[in-house]
Amino acid sequence: MISLPIDEVLPALRQALRERHEAVLEAPPGAGKTTRVPLALLNESWLAGQRIVMLEPRRLAARAAAERLASELGEKVGETVGYRIRLDSKVGPTTRIEVVTEGILTRRLQEDPALEGVGLLIFDEFHERSLDADLALALSLNGRELFRDEQPLKILLMSATLEGERLASLLDDAPVLRSEGRMYPVAMRWGRPFVPGEFIEPRVVQTVLDAIHDESGSVLVFLPGQAEIRRVTQQLAEALGQRSDIALCPLHGELDLAAQRAAIEPAPSGTRKVVLATNIAETSLTIDGVRVVIDAGLAREPRFDPGSGMTRLDTQRISRASATQRAGRAGRLEPGVCYRLWSEDQHAQLAAYGSAEILQADLAGLALQLARWGVTPEQLFWLDVPPAASYAQARQLLERLGALRGPKLTPHGEAMAELPAHPRIAHLLLRGHDLGLAAMACDVAALLGERDILRGAGADVHSRLALLSGENRATRGGQGGVQ
Repeated sequence: MISLPIDEVLPALRQALRERHEAVLEAPPGAGKTTRVPLALLNESWLAGQRIVMLEPRRLAARAAAERLASELGEKVGETVGYRIRLDSKVGPTTRIEVVTEGILTRRLQEDPALEGVGLLIFDEFHERSLDADLALALSLNGRELFRDEQPLKILLMSATLEGERLASLLDDAPVLRSEGRMYPVAMRWGRPFVPGEFIEPRVVQTVLDAIHDESGSVLVFLPGQAEIRRVTQQLAEALGQRSDIALCPLHGELDLAAQRAAIEPAPSGTRKVVLATNIAETSLTIDGVRVVIDAGLAREPRFDPGSGMTRLDTQRISRASATQRAGRAGRLEPGVCYRLWSEDQHAQLAAYGSAEILQADLAGLALQLARWGVTPEQLFWLDVPPAASYAQARQLLERLGALRGPKLTPHGEAMAELPAHPRIAHLLLRGHDLGLAAMACDVAALLGERDILRGAGADVHSRLALLSGENRATRGGQGGVQ
């Protein structure tokens, strides 16, 4: 087993969790915390044969982490190490480490607030501050306080940013351990000033071509979303022609498993990879062989619009902390290079850290889960308390949907909370079933919850329903095509 930077702090982490029920671990991306920490704690006496549950912010990261942990043990996934994600799970009777996504844990807590049989709960990449992670931590702390007196549940927060003291204060001044990592120097190549509203694809394509010509090693390109990845991939394929020594590898959460693995695994001998990724590659995944990072400096983030009551994805400038994490991907194995497509003066004006999702997201799902738990936000411990106005608006929506009556859930609300969907979608599915229109409700829910299958074909839902049912397939090309 090769040495990793995190190995130096593992003895102190073991000691901290022997003495306390909480701890915070800071380690930069690539230090090895995801793959080493669960295995290092698996045989601790205080665990007493109980399981370790580790949360990952994304399905791709959860599956990749489980595969890596299992390979470290020389086993297959589903033996000592397993995973549970939406629509897929691999666990067995001997599983001791479960890697799960955050929504999975929230639903598990609702069914078993004590988390019986779980001795350690690890929140990996907690610095991302997703809404589901904040909710899961609040419910875990409350469930532990109420139901785990004899054998308390231990909680470990792992973060890649330097906010350890703030996290520790939430956990009764828990000890903070730090791994400095092992970084090679990364040379910064600053671009011209970024102009809001400009199309970034031409700059990205030219920078990739320059990097391929001037530098060695594989290239990791950060783009805000799937649309930009698709366009840049197409333009690079045209510019590179038939070069067999360059492999273009998109990487985002909607790809199938084979495509995701192609992006993560080392490039074949004699081949360089150009991985075009969303911020999924910022901290959650390790991509082998990367020596060059090209950062567009943008990310797509959910933003709740109180006027419309809906959440939309906005393209935002990243924080300085995110930019540092992205650049660090170039210095894992040898000295690297990072091309930043903005100026050094603009960099100083970026926010130090990204804001927590709970401060700007639609809170309808959170309000539904809190009502099911039987509490208000004031009764739980939060790193950032849900904004009062957004929470009140969320409860009003639940009342209009018939999910709430006073402080308690109605039977309809209980059924909504069982479904892993936004409350609006859950309401749609249940009402469709009651009206004998379950199949149509499922089709409409799929259309609302996924990317448009007929881009450029207007807003007519009937044409999309027809396509889902197998009708009008011959004419779909003229309507924009299936995406």
